[in-house]
Amino acid sequence: MPVRPRTRSRPAVLTALLAVIGLALTGCAGAGTFGLPEGTRIVTIAIVSNPQMEDAIELSPRFEAENPGITVRFVSLSENEARAKITASVATGGDEFDAVMISNYETPQWARNGWLVDLDPLMDATPGYDRDDFTPTIRGALSGPDGHMYSVPFYGESAFLMYRKDLFEQAGLTMPATPTWDQVAQFADRLTDREQGRGGICLRGKPGWGEVMAPVDAMINSYGGRWFDQDWNAQLTSPEVRKAVNFYVDLVRRDGQAGAAGSGFSECGNQFSQGNTAMWFDATVAAGLLENPDESNVVGKVGYAPAPTGVDGLSSGWLYSWALAIPRTTADKGPEQVEATWKFLSWMTSKPYQQMVGEELGWTSVPPGARQSTYEIPEYVAASQAYAPQTIAAINAANQDRPTRDPVPYTGLQFVGIPEFQDLGTRVSQQISAAIAGQQTADEALEQAQQYAETVGESYQQSGGDR
Repeated sequence: MPVRPRTRSRPAVLTALLAVIGLALTGCAGAGTFGLPEGTRIVTIAIVSNPQMEDAIELSPRFEAENPGITVRFVSLSENEARAKITASVATGGDEFDAVMISNYETPQWARNGWLVDLDPLMDATPGYDRDDFTPTIRGALSGPDGHMYSVPFYGESAFLMYRKDLFEQAGLTMPATPTWDQVAQFADRLTDREQGRGGICLRGKPGWGEVMAPVDAMINSYGGRWFDQDWNAQLTSPEVRKAVNFYVDLVRRDGQAGAAGSGFSECGNQFSQGNTAMWFDATVAAGLLENPDESNVVGKVGYAPAPTGVDGLSSGWLYSWALAIPRTTADKGPEQVEATWKFLSWMTSKPYQQMVGEELGWTSVPPGARQSTYEIPEYVAASQAYAPQTIAAINAANQDRPTRDPVPYTGLQFVGIPEFQDLGTRVSQQISAAIAGQQTADEALEQAQQYAETVGESYQQSGGDR
């Protein structure tokens, strides 16, 4: 079991977090009660503007009809913006959000800091909610040091390789049961067709610790690399990390999509679903989008393979969950506000919600990975048979306590579970994105990244790892 850095004092954590943000919080539109019946309780939720979350916004009037007296208002933000604004709000004790969408990166840290409401008592008091139904790895990742859950999963994901079965067949190629990154690169070379406007593979290049760094971190792990050794010595110029990052940059520059340095999850999803790329390595949650006939031109044409391996069979999979939490400041507004907020959060993460999405919006739109019972719904099993087994197998196999070959003092597969990573990961991502754009070499990017990491590592060394 890796040794986790202990929680720093609140001022120290705030310094680390606020150094990242540099963003002034804007007021939330519609914060007043004008035009609403007297006594209406407003629940304001900061949410990431991914497709599954947009579905929840669309369906929320059902909740309001079932719960008169509660009005839900959403502040929908892009992924990078959501992370920045939510972190700034919660870290500084802002009360503009009653609930926030965070992940297994923030949840354990913020629970230790006392910034989140313990959700175990609320779950226990909600008949039929069934916390034990959550996928075990996701449930553990969203728990605090006391074993209680401080956020509840909306969906869970790992990573896999998506590929066009028809293009592979036309080229006489066969996807192995467990592909290696070297094999993926060979396939990408064969399938790239610039005259047809088709890339061999789509890989993220957009700056952001949750954008390009997600697949890059996963590839670093698969090559046996790590951010820090057990003594907090930075390792970003090690041979393993150099090999992984050079491979990633070379692959996306040679066989990747146009405008790769500006491509994140959404952009790659658009490229692949429109038939402009032959492979895509990314989050398992993407499969539901690709198999949705209202959104995709490649329905039924996609194969799903495990995350490619690097050295010694090391996987480049990851573990992630977009989840919902209640900041401690909501409790300061009184138990009625917590109760109203939890009513919506429990509705949005419940078994009946999964059923409603399938029946109303289509079974490929059901948020995956969070609940085990989802994979027992006959209609969902039939609609997701091409990718559901691979999805749940990847999530169950993920171990964020042992992310790479050698021991490390942190947790996290596609992130480093320390407060400083919001800043560190973002800075490193900017360097790698610049290499993908051709503005510098991958080695030059890593030299600068090493300096950033050394500063963080030295601070842990000076405190004896007690942060």
